[in-house]
Amino acid sequence: MSKPPEPPVAAKHPRQTEQLGRNRVDDYAWLKDDNWQQVLRDPATLRADVRDHLVAENAYTQAMLAGTEALQVQMFAEMKGRIKEDDSSVPAPDGPWDYYVRYDLGAQHPIHGRRPTNLADGEEILLDEEALAQGKAFFQVGAASHSPDHSLFAWACDEQGSEYYTVRVRDLATGQDVGEAIESAYGDFAFSPDSRWLFWIWRDENARPSRVFRRPARGGRDVLVYEEADEGMFLGVGCTSDDSHVVIHVGNQETTELWLIPAADPTAQPVVAEPRRVGVKYSLDHWTDRWVIRTNADGAVDFKLATSTAEIPVKATWRDWIAHRPGHYITGFAAFAGHLVRAERVDALDRLVVTDRGDDGFEHEIAFDEEAYALNLEGGYQYATPTTRFVYQSPTTPRQTYDYDMATQARTLRKTQDIPSGHDPARYVARRLYARADDGQDVPITVLMLKDTPLDGTAPLLLYGYGAYGHAMDASFSIRNLSLVDRGWIWATAHIRGGSDKGWGWFLDGRKENKPNSFTDFIACAEHLIAQRYAAPGRVAAYGGSAGGMLMGAIANLRPDLWGAIIAAVPFVDVLNTMSDVTLPLTPPEWPEWGNPLEDAAAYDLIESYSPYDRVTSLAYPPVLATGGLSDPRVTYWEPAKWVAKLRDCSTSNAPILLKINMESGHGGASGRFDFLKEIALDYAFAIWAVDRQWARR
Repeated sequence: MSKPPEPPVAAKHPRQTEQLGRNRVDDYAWLKDDNWQQVLRDPATLRADVRDHLVAENAYTQAMLAGTEALQVQMFAEMKGRIKEDDSSVPAPDGPWDYYVRYDLGAQHPIHGRRPTNLADGEEILLDEEALAQGKAFFQVGAASHSPDHSLFAWACDEQGSEYYTVRVRDLATGQDVGEAIESAYGDFAFSPDSRWLFWIWRDENARPSRVFRRPARGGRDVLVYEEADEGMFLGVGCTSDDSHVVIHVGNQETTELWLIPAADPTAQPVVAEPRRVGVKYSLDHWTDRWVIRTNADGAVDFKLATSTAEIPVKATWRDWIAHRPGHYITGFAAFAGHLVRAERVDALDRLVVTDRGDDGFEHEIAFDEEAYALNLEGGYQYATPTTRFVYQSPTTPRQTYDYDMATQARTLRKTQDIPSGHDPARYVARRLYARADDGQDVPITVLMLKDTPLDGTAPLLLYGYGAYGHAMDASFSIRNLSLVDRGWIWATAHIRGGSDKGWGWFLDGRKENKPNSFTDFIACAEHLIAQRYAAPGRVAAYGGSAGGMLMGAIANLRPDLWGAIIAAVPFVDVLNTMSDVTLPLTPPEWPEWGNPLEDAAAYDLIESYSPYDRVTSLAYPPVLATGGLSDPRVTYWEPAKWVAKLRDCSTSNAPILLKINMESGHGGASGRFDFLKEIALDYAFAIWAVDRQWARR
């Protein structure tokens, strides 16, 4: 028998930090390149000793998982076979044109196109991403949009994974780019409704969006429109649905502020709609002759809708319209000339409610009957239309795109997601279960499995979780998950606190001082699934990414005995150090989510009590696969690298601890639609390998 590969051993160079009268020692702080800002822009500048260590980690992971390579290839082929390679979106009408994206056979990136409305011929290619991506290790387009007068097309592209975008504008009559490219941009921009101006956002040296500029759409001098002094705020820019205003959005997880520029005078200085107040969130849209405001003001935890007829809708002019109802979380709305559609979530299920603009305000609901499903509004370009568009899907039902006549309530199915290799929903069953949390809360779990999967504890189970920022885990259809389910695995999603699956209060109960609820909820879900014989201890693979990777690190420390494998994708595991480093892009903006350990001793102690990296100790850890991206500005590469080094040093088991760093990508992994699947196939192959091996723990 050949000798197993030897894991890399990271050197220890203890670095002591004194903070608020507390001391901590970090043996692996050296893995953070002091020149990390430059590394984001040019990975070739990574310090040699760090690069050597990451390369060695990648080689070790490849060697350990060499026996799964055939399985990875097979699962990749399965996933790719479920994708219609020459797919296209349902065209979105906008005046004389229908706009869409489509893929050529074998293409990793789409083509943006348009053709005259309601015609099958006459395609005009606006942007060919596949051609632009040739020869590049990473290529990703963020925002991409045509001007309201249909003469220009703008797009933001990232060629490093660092999320520093370059914005370009193309003249659609000549096919030539106009004006100078905009560098160091955020992946968000907006044309003014008159098509004369482009509003864009600059990212500073710490990769934070901090300034909004305006320039002539066809090129010219940039003019500063808005500058945000608070490093803890994100910026966005867009237009109201009726094209009456340009809107600058300022906000973080708990506070928002919007600034308005009248479309009739797009060079005017922005005026604040309602000044920010900590803890108050609001969004708004202009509905022909009034504003509609979605807000949590006045204790409306699950949000309410208000209206205002004032020119500037300060809060004193708001009048409640759709009252707050606890447990009926208003997630958003879309305004049309004759109707308004609001999206609601009740007990982790979505529904849409259509309101007629007429005097009677007649409402009707769009809903479906499956036990677990996802229902989402899909944006369009037209305001004066009776038609809205929504997408329905469930764990067993592929995406279905409907056009919906808001006046007649007629549904028109425009497209069902094509699965070329075949998909029979009748082979599967999706269920909604509830786990009882430590404090008596019922935590939803969505389960997908083959109908004939035995519920006797023998089936392997993958439990997925996230639980942060108020992001809900939709019960959606996935072409990827079937590669596990078809092998007899059970796929389960834990709708834990920290997300908004059961309302905004569900989010509030999983943040700051309540953050440990996310971890104990996830453990409660695993224990419930085991008690109900969906799985057995050691047969559960836990899976989460980014903030869900923090979840993975926490549950590894709290209950290492439950898991047969842990997959932590771009995991936010070095929480205390990251939240104490004000130079990092997301640190000040995320203090409302986690707390500020630089100024608040209670926040320091709370974060230290669960920060996965800081809480690693002598435990029999299960097999772990951690992944990262070298140019990731959100969860920097050194977080998983440090965590793996410490886990490997402290673990009392012989279970493998693996690290895979993509040296050519950022937070989202590989940019191509097929290359990304290879990374998922690696994750799944690791889960199968680790659970099947049943690694002994001493």
